[in-house]
Amino acid sequence: GLVIDGKTLDHVLHESLQNTFLQLTEKCRAVVCCQATPLQKSVLVRLVRSKLKAMTLAVGDGANDVSMIQVADTGVGISGEEGMQAVMASDFAVSQFRHLRKLLLVHGHWCYTRLTNMVLYFFYKNVAYVNLLFWYQFFCGFSGTSMTHYWNLILFNLLFTSVPPIICGVLDKDVSAEILMQLPQLYMMSQ
Repeated sequence: GLVIDGKTLDHVLHESLQNTFLQLTEKCRAVVCCQATPLQKSVLVRLVRSKLKAMTLAVGDGANDVSMIQVADTGVGISGEEGMQAVMASDFAVSQFRHLRKLLLVHGHWCYTRLTNMVLYFFYKNVAYVNLLFWYQFFCGFSGTSMTHYWNLILFNLLFTSVPPIICGVLDKDVSAEILMQLPQLYMMSQ
């Protein structure tokens, strides 16, 4: 692990030492930055995003974390004694730090699988519909006529095919929350 304070971080974030610092941090399992200014936090997150091409998650509980949360790909604000500024600037909010584990491992896994299933659903739904119209044009001699009433065309995406995504979005849970909390490696395997 690596623990670095704000004064040292100020020297490390200069252009000449950034690559060396990132190479060192890649070899560590954990890096803790303490007594850092809000500007240092946001510069550090931006550095990791740009140089390492990594997805970043910033977690903060006060006004001094707002810039870091806004720079990160995903920001999580913890409501607490320091006010609600971090929560207002974040993508997600939790009431206590211990809820972060469930947010990432359970809800993150479920959201990821739901999104991948919905992308496939919309792709194949539209391929099936366009394929039907394409083959109908051979039947009608490419006259451009539609085989269905125009209200059916409008309602196809609006009503007829909107129920499955809503049901999957609400009810689809491929693995229970208890198992996801016990086996965190399931999050990585789903990707």
